[in-house]
Amino acid sequence: MRHTVVRVADRGWGTHRTIAAAVRAAADGTVVSLQPGVYQESLVLDREVTLTAAKGPGTVRIAPARGAAVTISGGAPILRDLDLAGQGGGPALLVRGGDARIEACTVTAGSVEIGHDARATLHDCVIRDAPGDGVRVTGTAVAQLTGGTLGPVGGHGVRVDDGARAELRATRVSGAAGCALLASGTSAVTAEDCFLGECGEEAVRVAGPARLLLRGCRLHGAGTHGLYVNARARTTDPAAEASPAAPAEEGGSAAGRADHPIRLERCEILRTGREGVYLAGEAEARLSDCHLTETGAAALHVMDSAVLALDRVRAVDLPGTALAVGDGAQVSASGSVFTRTGANGLYGTGSSRTVLTDCELSATAYSAVHLQDGGLAELRNCAVLDSEQHGVRVESGAHLTALSTRIERIALSGLDVEDGDAVLRRCTVATCATGVRLRTRHRPLLDTCEIRSVRAAGVEIGPDTGATLTGCVVEECGTSGVFFEQDSEGWVDTTTIGSVRGSGLVVWSGARPKVFATRIGGTAKNGVYVHDGAAGVFADCTVTDTGYSALYTGAKATPVFRNLLVHDTPEDWSAHADSEPVFEDCRTKNVADTTLPTGTVAAGRALPGGPAASAADSMPPEGSDTAESLSALLAELDRLVGLERVKQEVASLAKVMRMVKQRQEAGLQPPPLSRHLVFAGNPGTGKTTVARLYGRILAALGMLAHGRLVEADRAALVGEYVGHTAPKTTAVFRRALGGVLFIDEAYSLVPTGQGSDFGQEAVATLVKLMEDHRDDVVVIVAGYPDDMDRFLGSNPGLASRFTRTLSFDDYSSADLVRIVQHQARQHEYRLREDTVTGLSACFDAMVRTERFGNGRTARQMFQRMTELHAQRVADLASPSAEDLTLVLPEDLPEEALRS
Repeated sequence: MRHTVVRVADRGWGTHRTIAAAVRAAADGTVVSLQPGVYQESLVLDREVTLTAAKGPGTVRIAPARGAAVTISGGAPILRDLDLAGQGGGPALLVRGGDARIEACTVTAGSVEIGHDARATLHDCVIRDAPGDGVRVTGTAVAQLTGGTLGPVGGHGVRVDDGARAELRATRVSGAAGCALLASGTSAVTAEDCFLGECGEEAVRVAGPARLLLRGCRLHGAGTHGLYVNARARTTDPAAEASPAAPAEEGGSAAGRADHPIRLERCEILRTGREGVYLAGEAEARLSDCHLTETGAAALHVMDSAVLALDRVRAVDLPGTALAVGDGAQVSASGSVFTRTGANGLYGTGSSRTVLTDCELSATAYSAVHLQDGGLAELRNCAVLDSEQHGVRVESGAHLTALSTRIERIALSGLDVEDGDAVLRRCTVATCATGVRLRTRHRPLLDTCEIRSVRAAGVEIGPDTGATLTGCVVEECGTSGVFFEQDSEGWVDTTTIGSVRGSGLVVWSGARPKVFATRIGGTAKNGVYVHDGAAGVFADCTVTDTGYSALYTGAKATPVFRNLLVHDTPEDWSAHADSEPVFEDCRTKNVADTTLPTGTVAAGRALPGGPAASAADSMPPEGSDTAESLSALLAELDRLVGLERVKQEVASLAKVMRMVKQRQEAGLQPPPLSRHLVFAGNPGTGKTTVARLYGRILAALGMLAHGRLVEADRAALVGEYVGHTAPKTTAVFRRALGGVLFIDEAYSLVPTGQGSDFGQEAVATLVKLMEDHRDDVVVIVAGYPDDMDRFLGSNPGLASRFTRTLSFDDYSSADLVRIVQHQARQHEYRLREDTVTGLSACFDAMVRTERFGNGRTARQMFQRMTELHAQRVADLASPSAEDLTLVLPEDLPEEALRS
């Protein structure tokens, strides 16, 4: 099709002297050919005309004294090979309507603004030196940038607001003082094969419910974040989603579908000043086949209620954490790799939930996975490798589920649980210092797991901790296969323990595991070592090929060995003279030196040539030196930090109990008194510590046989099927006879709105047992105050048996400081005076919700301070003794200072 051509020049026959005159004279479809020169005009175009430089790019400059060089209000004009200059900080090119096409033009000293319902296509254009934004798209306008470069500019590179749509292809946006790309409002942006970066702020920022699709883009050199999204939930407009104005994805769907409004595919995020990706608010995003490296902070940080999905994402070579998930955020990742980090691979906190499937977390300077403060994570078929600290660390109410996951080559513990919970099924833990280390009031589960090639213990179950191992293999351990520390308990079933350079199964004082159908062999020392004062049940087990005696029982140890087979080992049993084991139907085979009783021998050791020592013979007489002094126990109570009202009430109870004891000894009737207590308070306020002291005080008064504490929770009391709960509750109760049964989170026995729950049966069983054994046990139920009121009202018998409630107040900042100071003295650290002042300010600034950890928070603070102190001192060439012990204000955690 031939077009009419008109010429514009400052001289010559048949030419127009101004562009405006040529445009006025042109019909639709006319080509206006501009001769080289500078035209000081401000043009308004509203028809289908083409303005082109006759001699090509760089020869024609439109530079008005004021206003935009070109304003397009309608029609379908084309600008080609022109230089457009702005004046006074305003736009150089303003598109308010029509369907404009800008080809190979250069825009300087002013922005390109596309607004209202206009459409504009910019092809191979250069936009630079604008004092504000480079390109701004507003209203319901639609813009397309293909090729070309944008920047430097004084504002944002490309800004898309309101309900506008923008599409960038093979475009370089760099040198912006603000963001390379900013999308806000209900806008939608697609960028493909673009460079977005080398800017002062975020490479890409999304605010509000805007939608974004980045495909094959590079987000490099951002001053802050690579991608920053702080969004509220989007109310999807189906008409807008289907609008042909929206930039289309492959397959015809609109950019940023409702399920994931923010999407990055095959993108690279590199050298950012802060996080590579930061999601907050109610943002929802998906990253597929993306690569993140050399980010200034975490590669991916997800907060608030944000949702992030990762598919085949790599986060590598990072100075900090790869994936940080906090608050109520949710993250799912599949086929992704998080490796070579200066901190954690995954850090989960708050009520966040993270699910990793077929992922690798490796070569981390801190724990590969660190969960705390209620964070939940699930690892499915993952690999956790080469961590310089723990493989997985779970603390402060956090919860881990790991399925078919490998944890290997770990400097400290493969799995370390402290006041958290964990479930591992079909997992492997190998080549670690300690395989699995548990210190928690929860009951972690290891099901069909393998723990092998560890330098210390395969499984270490800490003080007052319960755990369950079923169908596991524990072998090639340096010190012990399974170690039950003081006062711990647990359930070991159908497990194999072997190739241990120490003892296969070690049970320390006060521990009371139940071990069934377990095979122990190939140990350098004992197969089963039961320390002084320990107990437990070992049934249907086999012990073989041990370096020392197959079994050892210490002084006052009371284990029960039932249907035990000891074979092919030099010696079957050795014991302390005051050992008190029970043997039922045990057997030996191919044992050179055998003293193991066969048949049934109860309540003592069958010593050669003499009778068995009875349990009663081993009890210290009343008033002997071994009995604890009441005054010493009350002094120990008084030394506890805070808890002034609780200490007064316990001391008062002790006086009343002493009077009751004196009346009984005088042959008088005791007054009516319930020893059972309700402990109401938030976590970490010392309830367990006071309960343990209370039992010891009653034992010192002769009101209880021994006063030991047995801890239980819903999992220990409530069965999984009809008829299971009452026996389970009774078994726990009987273990507590003579001492204190402490039921934490007792309200969980009667969940709200679940009238048919088995927990009601546990409560009814407890009420009856408390009546039947009113003089043999003290029951303490504990939990949040409001929940405990509901618990006591759930059964008519509870209120009459629990007539006294002790309220445990949250610790004050001064109390928390005292706890940290006590921890410091215990571990030989000193806190400078200004450190104490800063520490107190940290605690003052902390938000005290019901999730606040109280004493646990103080202990965590001290641990973090010692870690930071160690990092600081490690940089000193030759630290002095003072350097090694003195904690300075700079050792306070930054996150605490910001809280």
